[in-house]
Amino acid sequence: MGEGRRNAGMRGCMLCPRSCGAVREAGERGRCGAGAELRVARAALHFWEEPPISGECGSGTVFFSYCPLGCRYCQNAEISHEGFGKPVTVGRLAEIFCELAALGAHNINLVTATQYVPQVVEALKRAQGAGMSVPVVFNTSGYELPKTLGLLDGWADIYLTDLKYVSPQLALRYSDAEDYPAVALRALVAMVEQVGEYTVRDGLMTRGVIVRHLLLPGHLDDSLEVLRTSFDAVGNQVCYSLMSQYTPMPAVMGRHDELSRAVREEEYARLIDYALDLGIRHSFMQEGDTAEESFIPPFDLTGV
Repeated sequence: MGEGRRNAGMRGCMLCPRSCGAVREAGERGRCGAGAELRVARAALHFWEEPPISGECGSGTVFFSYCPLGCRYCQNAEISHEGFGKPVTVGRLAEIFCELAALGAHNINLVTATQYVPQVVEALKRAQGAGMSVPVVFNTSGYELPKTLGLLDGWADIYLTDLKYVSPQLALRYSDAEDYPAVALRALVAMVEQVGEYTVRDGLMTRGVIVRHLLLPGHLDDSLEVLRTSFDAVGNQVCYSLMSQYTPMPAVMGRHDELSRAVREEEYARLIDYALDLGIRHSFMQEGDTAEESFIPPFDLTGV
């Protein structure tokens, strides 16, 4: 696919549920902040994903600039809100994928790539044509359209997706996306239909879906409902990753004071107990003072 044809697919951008219609190839920026050019903030081996993603050698993680969702409490605000990153061509992105695989990456991990899906698919075609053969992880907020996920059919092997809220009010308050609960649940079902059940071989994930849920302080009831709703929809076809690592960011101070503390141990324990009571078989949990650890890599254009 030539550059002109690919950019034509960007006209009136409808890649995410915002459906902003921005003519990005003509210089307009989408609701997410992205223009026509690919922007990448970091490309390196990453060791802080779930164990079957990171393995021993690391996940070949590419952090893309901007994000269609834009949560108030985002820990990666430097890239998701502010758009830090460097423009790269599709050819260079394909080279990055191959370079990460050559470093021993267990997979290529695409973090917040929704706004660039057409270019990413083209880069994957080129990389695989050049011999890159590791699984591809699409790492997303869960705010996805089935038609955009359809573009990834045959290219994404693994979905690492969030399911943040079931309350439209919370979704509106913290992510300006009242439709998030319904949209994310439909997307989750579509992901499972596309890549199938959670599959691990020799300790590494090869196909399937991991559903991540970050417990927010003071919102345990919604988190319990997130688990019940997702389990009702996809059951044990997926793996659940229950996270306690919420860290208050400056953007919430004075605006969302209820989010100005870390998650309490007893809140997280109740979430874990509920998951076990539901009958969840595949899951990961966090131990210790995760809010005091840094899961945020330096966005310094490494590997770009």
